[in-house]
Amino acid sequence: MNLPNPIFSAPLRGRALQALAVLLLGAGAGAAAGQCPAFLDHDFQKLHTADHVNLCTAFAGKPLLIVNTASHCGFTPQFSGLEAINQKYRARGLVVIGFPSDDFNQEAKDPAETAQVCYENFGVTFTMLSPLPVTGSAANPVFRELARQKQEPRWNFNKYLVRPDGTVVAHFDSEVTPESPQFNAALERLLAGGGARP
Repeated sequence: MNLPNPIFSAPLRGRALQALAVLLLGAGAGAAAGQCPAFLDHDFQKLHTADHVNLCTAFAGKPLLIVNTASHCGFTPQFSGLEAINQKYRARGLVVIGFPSDDFNQEAKDPAETAQVCYENFGVTFTMLSPLPVTGSAANPVFRELARQKQEPRWNFNKYLVRPDGTVVAHFDSEVTPESPQFNAALERLLAGGGARP
């Protein structure tokens, strides 16, 4: 009696292909997770909500614009320019992340007020996190690494351009606006896969 060769049987072949696909997808996911820099692999609470976000899980493989923000600062109107950057470049993969902080005594004491300033007054749609320290030994792990690679913020609205591999390619202080040619040229270089000129 001739039995079908199990190696070539259609049902078995189908199951083998499914198992191979699962293995490949798992390996790909592991590789993607491995590419995310460790300083981003942390859970942060989102602004004025109980929700949390892990920056690796949410944004691995994306170029980042990270900004320390404050609600009662002379530079607070830069939220408008940052939102314009978000709208213009998010289709090209850019992720903007705001880190409110009271390190310079200009953040609202109530997260609800911070949220109102961001979301209602300036129409922010990019990710905003709950207020955290960004300077000194108490700085959150993201800003500790930004300071190590470039420098810690000396005031609100410092802007850091970060490659998907975690390399900080440019740092701009408060005086450099999101609309400035200098900032936009560096951002274009980041999105093109390069770095920023010193």
